[in-house]
Amino acid sequence: MRSIWKGSIGFGLVSIPVKLYSAVQTSSLDLDMLDSRDHAHIKFQRVNENTKKEVPYDKIVKGYKWDEDYVIVEDADFEAAAPEKSKVIEIENFVDIASVNPMYYETSYYTEPETKNNKAYALLLEALKKSGKAGLARFVLRSTESMCIVHPVDKDIVVTRIRFMQQIRDQEELKLNDKIEVSKKELDMGLALINQYAEPLDLSKYKDEYHNELLKLIEAKAKGKRPTIKKLKPKAAKSDDLYDQLMNSLQVKKGA
Repeated sequence: MRSIWKGSIGFGLVSIPVKLYSAVQTSSLDLDMLDSRDHAHIKFQRVNENTKKEVPYDKIVKGYKWDEDYVIVEDADFEAAAPEKSKVIEIENFVDIASVNPMYYETSYYTEPETKNNKAYALLLEALKKSGKAGLARFVLRSTESMCIVHPVDKDIVVTRIRFMQQIRDQEELKLNDKIEVSKKELDMGLALINQYAEPLDLSKYKDEYHNELLKLIEAKAKGKRPTIKKLKPKAAKSDDLYDQLMNSLQVKKGA
């Protein structure tokens, strides 16, 4: 793995130098865009809208529209805007990790201490485990300020970026009806169904099956075979009554 950020985690008056590494990787197939006529690669070019000529990457700068012109923003400007946030993940307070709504999660990064035997790193890791808390912090990554939670995962301190509250859309935009009444009998049956399907979380049981099936289809086409297209068989409900549907669901699970 290659580090994508170097700085430190601020923990009170303690500073822990760390590197960040992406903790996630894509599992999707790498599909190229081709011209359907001759299967030539489609190339994307950075073209100057005035000269219509391609612009070398080292000649491209970032600009912010101001009146009728642009203000050029350089790398040094991003750091000058908040130098402490560009180099430090400063923990501002500690929260219960369960209190963070999953809607706020974005992506996670492993941390690695600059020195192998860093006692402050080991202390923070153990303290987070014992307390059940996560640090809430802000930092700048790739010229963008992010909120994050600092939390333990096995032997590592993980930094997980989370969204700001203003990035979550208001539910008032949805046409929802919160006046629908559910009977006690239906609710009890719904709870029974949830309990019957409940089990400890084990994500290792779940694989990206669509990825594998698509790869099989590609391999078949590569060998000149006609892929078999699976047809969905809709399950017809035996009854329109919600209670009956829940009851039948329980029976299906018992017989599974």
